[in-house]
Amino acid sequence: MRLKLLRSLLKALLIILINSNLTFYYAQNNKFGIVIHGGAGTILKERMNEEQINLYKAKLKEALKAGYTVLENDGSSMDAIVEAIKILEDSPLFNAGKGAVLTNLGTAELDASIMNGLNLEAGAVAGLKHVKNPITLARTVMENSPHVFLIGEGAEEFAKENNIEMTEQSYFITDERKEQLEKIKQREAEQNKHGTVGAVALDKNGNLAAGTSTGGMMNKKFGRVGDVPVIGAGTYANNNTCAVSATGHGEYFIRLSVARDISDLMEYKNLPLEEAAKEVIMYKLQNLGGTGGIIAIDRNGNITMPFNTPGMYRGYYLRSGKPVIKIFMEE
Repeated sequence: MRLKLLRSLLKALLIILINSNLTFYYAQNNKFGIVIHGGAGTILKERMNEEQINLYKAKLKEALKAGYTVLENDGSSMDAIVEAIKILEDSPLFNAGKGAVLTNLGTAELDASIMNGLNLEAGAVAGLKHVKNPITLARTVMENSPHVFLIGEGAEEFAKENNIEMTEQSYFITDERKEQLEKIKQREAEQNKHGTVGAVALDKNGNLAAGTSTGGMMNKKFGRVGDVPVIGAGTYANNNTCAVSATGHGEYFIRLSVARDISDLMEYKNLPLEEAAKEVIMYKLQNLGGTGGIIAIDRNGNITMPFNTPGMYRGYYLRSGKPVIKIFMEE
């Protein structure tokens, strides 16, 4: 009887030791990280001075560190990307939130989306005029409503019901954007400059998430909505494959379902992340005439940041590494 009890105790102890070792091994070896972007377009080194370059790099690094800190402290990938994107939305350097590009009427109309790779839940909003951080409303739509996509006044009414921070339209509008709008109206042409922001992340539990936020296209008319709030076009996440956030000429990204296509190439053709992303951005998108880029991270912590424009504000921060910031093609 005593021998049987002793064997049971030894067996229980062995199970505890094995589980403890596995937990320790996982904690020490699992991969996690975050990748962000601040838009792609005609971003040329000769058009920027050292001060401007440093401003962009500092803000991108701030966003990266905020998201990485969440992951490092065992937070979720969802929380990490929201924290990073909020910082970029609050910066007038980018085309999202404060400093967003303006419509033909001189107003700011904001779009955002978010997706959880664990369960494929998603939330998207478009045509916002008073929500301070659109990415927070996109997440609230995902978590607190039976819907995926809300637009305009209905979206903002939902925001108020859920105590999302609101602000005056004037908060988003900067003098620089007003000057850009006037120049474009005079030229009757589109400015080839993007500034959409986004983030993708992998947390310690192996869950992927993606989010994207934008002010859309400068001088847009007729209620135009681009790819950012369209799940599968500008944003996509699936734990089986990868998380993707896009930036560029939205109409082309919608037509190609760029973000979902990258995931599908991985899932159905077993392509590695970098190969799948390059096939979509450097071949499919470019052959159609579209410009832009994406950031992505897969379930194993591999990342890629391809773009077919002169530059893209981008960066990553992976486990046991340092934040890396890049702007121009040659970096």
